[in-house]
Amino acid sequence: MAKQSKKKKAAPKKKLKAKKTARLHTLEQLYKTIESRKGKDPNSSYTARLMAKGPIKLAQKLGEEAIETAIEGVRGDRKKLVEESADLLYHLLALWASRGVKPQQVWAELARREGRSGLEEKAARRTTASRRK
Repeated sequence: MAKQSKKKKAAPKKKLKAKKTARLHTLEQLYKTIESRKGKDPNSSYTARLMAKGPIKLAQKLGEEAIETAIEGVRGDRKKLVEESADLLYHLLALWASRGVKPQQVWAELARREGRSGLEEKAARRTTASRRK
């Protein structure tokens, strides 16, 4: 019995309906949580306690986490690198929140730099900095 070579018609693709509310990126959601803890009782959460200590302490913690992340990057322990990276991002977001910097502002700056050589970007910043003097 000969096989019939009928091709099956592909079922029409269903159009996915766009969700009414866009899901926030994990970092944006974390930022919202951090912002919600500003001014709260320092005994109620680590974030509230850290925020109460001010931007100098936040900057210090960010520096500590950056060093720990760099060390794990050199050591090569991927699990610890992931953990330290999460700590670093958390403390960066906390510093942003303490200074009123929104993640969207940083995303916009990254988008502005997209497609531009890092060397060009650094040169442009040096030129701008020398004009300020």
